[in-house]
Amino acid sequence: MSLQEIKEEMKESEGSPEVKSRIRRMQMEISRRRMMAEVPKADVIVTNPSHFAVALKYDPDSAGAPVLVAKGVDLIAGEIRRLALESAIPLLPAPPLARALYYSTELNKEIPKGLYLAVAQVLAYVYQLKAARTEHWAEPIPPSDFDIPDEFKQSG
Repeated sequence: MSLQEIKEEMKESEGSPEVKSRIRRMQMEISRRRMMAEVPKADVIVTNPSHFAVALKYDPDSAGAPVLVAKGVDLIAGEIRRLALESAIPLLPAPPLARALYYSTELNKEIPKGLYLAVAQVLAYVYQLKAARTEHWAEPIPPSDFDIPDEFKQSG
């Protein structure tokens, strides 16, 4: 068999690489749209101001941990921040935590146990912020010093 015949046989048995590539692109776009639709439902967006953004949702009535509902870097992170601002979702700059959540947590999964304390600080701030805005109190000071375990620390 010649190389060209092998290529043709592969196309016939596995499908054209161009078609498979287009299907993958379409699946990724649908997934990204679904993820972006979850941003307005989030409780907070944790950011590394310009590069990373992760959206967290917590249901206090469930027995589970907070869930990462959206995440992105660069352009997608910018889109997450834009949607959050449009939806009045609090943005909290916390670069080490944003990177740790981005790299350690899959989409629509609970955060890892090692990050519970840091995320609890974030959620406490968010609930205080919502109460302050509702009751017209002074806004709380955002947390800035998060204890991120070494196994979750990312460089850069």
